Amino acid sequence: MVSRTTRIGIIGSGAIGGFYGLMLARAGFDVHFLLRSEYAVVQKDGLSIDSALHGALHMKVQAYASAGDMPPCDWLLVGAKATSNAELAPLLVQAAAPGARVVLLQNGLGVEEQLRPALRDDMHLLGGLCFICVNRQAPGVIRHQALGAINLGYHSGPDGVDAGVIAAEGAGLFRAAGVDSQPMDDVGQARWQKLVWNVPYNGLSVLLQASTKALMSDPGSRELVRALMHEVVIGAQACGQVLPQGYVEHLLRVTDQMPEYWPSMYHDHVHRRPLELQAIYAEPLARARQAGCHLPRIESLYQALTFIDRRNRAD
Repeated sequence: MVSRTTRIGIIGSGAIGGFYGLMLARAGFDVHFLLRSEYAVVQKDGLSIDSALHGALHMKVQAYASAGDMPPCDWLLVGAKATSNAELAPLLVQAAAPGARVVLLQNGLGVEEQLRPALRDDMHLLGGLCFICVNRQAPGVIRHQALGAINLGYHSGPDGVDAGVIAAEGAGLFRAAGVDSQPMDDVGQARWQKLVWNVPYNGLSVLLQASTKALMSDPGSRELVRALMHEVVIGAQACGQVLPQGYVEHLLRVTDQMPEYWPSMYHDHVHRRPLELQAIYAEPLARARQAGCHLPRIESLYQALTFIDRRNRAD
């Protein structure tokens, strides 16, 4: 039984943080949302989700503009992009109760290693892998199109803890809120698996200005997606992570069944926000290169996205 007195903080209450935070609040958990630009709207009107699976959800929530105003939280779910981790670290320390569990709901590799040195020694750090089609429609308004599972893996924390127990406890929170969730034994392997999808679809949505459905419908782009996926698998193997047999074809089938979806990197590009290139492209490429493995298609995609990102910032 998961206690509803567990206090949960949502750091970065956009599409990802807002969705999972509202599901937990709806289930009766004590949830506190930290916001920046959307604070005034959410504090006044609450959060809304238009969900293909759960229907229309709307709640007034406990919203904050400053981490210093939040009560100490037992769990902190980081929904903000990895591009802002350096500025998020002090907020996490400020909002964390003793022994708090921090879950990074972020894409890419190296995000836990980037954040760990800035946390207190008593704080636990976990990776959270989200499998969901969700985006922000307007301030405080989230559209949920499909999927929704979130799997948790333990990364680091105080000595002498049972990592499996803590990951299972986190998964139990989400299951109590009606969200499919499982603990993971190896968060590193799970992050490589998530990259098999993220590397092609995020980058190509920006480069080709195409949704998942368009990318899958055209024979040429579909083969490019498949080739990029296979390169991620090769990179993972070079780094000692063997992914499930037939995983590429499995993801292609899953994407075929999804509604038309524009990945998060496309929305970042349209709104001239920094692209998550370090965690999704640069870090995997660097790790593969260190293992003696060259990934030419991913390298070319990364170089093209870097050009686009620099031009966006200049504009």
